[in-house]
Amino acid sequence: MEEREHKPRTTESGLGIRPVYGPADLDGWDPAERLGEPGSYPYTRGIHPTMYTGRPWTMRQYAGFGTAAESNARYRQLIAHGGHGLSVAFDLPTQMGHDSDAPLAHGEVGKVGVAVDSVEDMRLLFDGIPLDRVSTSMTINAPAALLLLMYELVGEEQGVVVGQLTGTIQNDVLKEYIARGTYIFPPGPSLRLTSDIFRYCRTAIPRWNTISISGYHMAEAGASPAQEVAFTLSNGIAYVRAAVAAGMAVDDFAPRLSFFFVARTTLLEEVAKFRAARRIWARVMRDDFGARNPKSLMLRFHTQTAGVQLTAQQPEVNLARVTVQGLAAVLGGTQSLHTNSYDEAIALPGAKAARLALRTQQVLAHETDVTATVDPFAGSYVVESLTDGLEEAAVALMGRVEDLGGAVAAIERGFQKGEIERNAYRIAQETESGERVVVGVNRYRLAEEELAEEEPYVPLRVDPAIETLQRERLAALRAHRSARDVDSALTALRAAAATPTANVLPPMKEALRARATVGEVCGALREVWGSHVPTETF
Repeated sequence: MEEREHKPRTTESGLGIRPVYGPADLDGWDPAERLGEPGSYPYTRGIHPTMYTGRPWTMRQYAGFGTAAESNARYRQLIAHGGHGLSVAFDLPTQMGHDSDAPLAHGEVGKVGVAVDSVEDMRLLFDGIPLDRVSTSMTINAPAALLLLMYELVGEEQGVVVGQLTGTIQNDVLKEYIARGTYIFPPGPSLRLTSDIFRYCRTAIPRWNTISISGYHMAEAGASPAQEVAFTLSNGIAYVRAAVAAGMAVDDFAPRLSFFFVARTTLLEEVAKFRAARRIWARVMRDDFGARNPKSLMLRFHTQTAGVQLTAQQPEVNLARVTVQGLAAVLGGTQSLHTNSYDEAIALPGAKAARLALRTQQVLAHETDVTATVDPFAGSYVVESLTDGLEEAAVALMGRVEDLGGAVAAIERGFQKGEIERNAYRIAQETESGERVVVGVNRYRLAEEELAEEEPYVPLRVDPAIETLQRERLAALRAHRSARDVDSALTALRAAAATPTANVLPPMKEALRARATVGEVCGALREVWGSHVPTETF
């Protein structure tokens, strides 16, 4: 029989991947050093001894659009259909620290997430949802402290013991300078605000995850798996250094650090990526920062399937993509997972699509056998080789960041952004040439007559009247609150921001309690700290 000629392939990170692997690929490889046991250093095999054999990962579906009342209805649906936790998407004005009636907010209110202008909106958002029994993740960065404090205030109103609140704020502003652009303040004050959140939560909300250091958005911008790991962990190192410099002991805050990664369709490399990231972080925390609490060494992470890989062409194919991506995250040992809806490349997910996305996770958890054993790929010749290769590539990139003076200095030089943009350009070229196959886009496309027979898709649209509604709610809020109390609270916040040793969260909470708005609180901080002006990389 004639043998086929195999064209050499590489992984997304540019590592060679061969048709066959065997024992020689792990020659001299020490399982005790590289693997360890599940739940033990270096945590290659997972951070818990039993992983999903005890209970599955948290199914945390990301949702939020329009008004707080509309998003509240979607959250109730997800909980009713078996979701374990909530994940809140905020609209662009909220992410940028602007009120819905600000000129810069025009046309964006409620579009990519829910509009939250004050604690009144936060109360509506969680109406009828018991905050002592639901874990909530909030994808918010520059104004993360404000949204956390609003959530705390709503919990107090519900009569919840605040120390029992559980959830996560993303609070990762460094990646905003690299990949997303929803920053407000310069890097220095932003890191100070992050450290203040660490200190505040340690005593006020001890079960809260104070940061979710994110590689997901870098991946969506075009980062390779190696770049995603390297730049995410470099940012993590910068946050740890900032907290230590602020006088905190590493074991006092490191156990509450968490991470956020993407899961692509390249299943084998993604599994290896997660395993390599755990190993690198454990070593950094133990050897570089002297952490002694085992929980300080554990890289706990949330995963979201790759939105950037979803296509508007033949959107039903995205169901297959999301299933493979979700499986990669599970086999890689994620602690929580969001599976994207198949229609997200077209519009906001409809209710049926959101339900199907959750059902995908439930099938993985209950109808497959991947939860029956810990780390199913342990000892796999190909996965262990890829894990080692990804670790080496990521560590080399982290070394380049350190040579530039660390993550903040490298950001100011445009290093990470430039590297990601070059990789994104490579991906675009490969897709355009057909070298990278995208089903339904550059291969296996539908003919015109087949497209004509397709049932038309009716997307979910946000009513533009939402902006008017939010403006009216803000006007009523300002008319009925005590302007004197708001002004006094904002003055105290400015004084704290101007005092390097002060924690800005207590006066910020009082301002929000007095019904100061997101835009007013962020505006007060802008007066003291200024706004970030980006450096162009080209």
